[in-house]
Amino acid sequence: MQTARIALLEDDPVQVEILGSWLRAAGHDIHTFMRSRDLMREAVRESYDLLLIDWELPDLPGADVLRWLRNERGLTIPVIFVTARQDENDIVTALAAGADDYIVKPARRMELLTRIEAVLRRSRPPADQPVIDAAPYQFDMNSHTARLNGEVIDLTEREFELAVFLFRNVGRLVSRGHLLESLWGRKGDVPTRTVDTHMSRVRSKLALRPENGYRLASTYNYGYRLERVADDGKRAEEQPAA
Repeated sequence: MQTARIALLEDDPVQVEILGSWLRAAGHDIHTFMRSRDLMREAVRESYDLLLIDWELPDLPGADVLRWLRNERGLTIPVIFVTARQDENDIVTALAAGADDYIVKPARRMELLTRIEAVLRRSRPPADQPVIDAAPYQFDMNSHTARLNGEVIDLTEREFELAVFLFRNVGRLVSRGHLLESLWGRKGDVPTRTVDTHMSRVRSKLALRPENGYRLASTYNYGYRLERVADDGKRAEEQPAA
């Protein structure tokens, strides 16, 4: 099963405890929010692999939150609704707002984990993929070897992990917090400049420049995005490396 950084928007403390425990036991990193506007504020400065959103919320309905995330923030990451509503019209409304799937309460553990695994599988390459081919780059997961135009690039273990993470998320703006949590774990003593230092080394060692088809863009006070570049130097339509 692929693990993910998940934002859970749910105002019921009992549901937060139950769903959170299931997800953490499955290896996911969970960030919980009990009010819609708290998640919306955090979404401005943090990134996630998947959003799990309740329909009925005290300040703003889940469908409105989703529309804002899709239309205002331009987020395309998977979203699953958790709702007590079972009417077909309500389900259609959720899907029309941009949801990828829905689960009717009370949620069941295996159903929840299976649905999450399914949408993650559709949205990104499998974590057990042995080789990532992103010409002129290639990353061999078994030997932990990176190559550019067939030549081996000398990367540390952490630099290799960071490079693989970037090439699995081509075109996606990822926050520093997301990178820290995914590669270093939840260690409060790791400063965010650690990400910047490693990112600078990876950019230099892999020669992430337009002439090699990729460039690494930084967003002030947020994070980074690996962009695929077309032959004319413009940003190409992004797809995760396969």
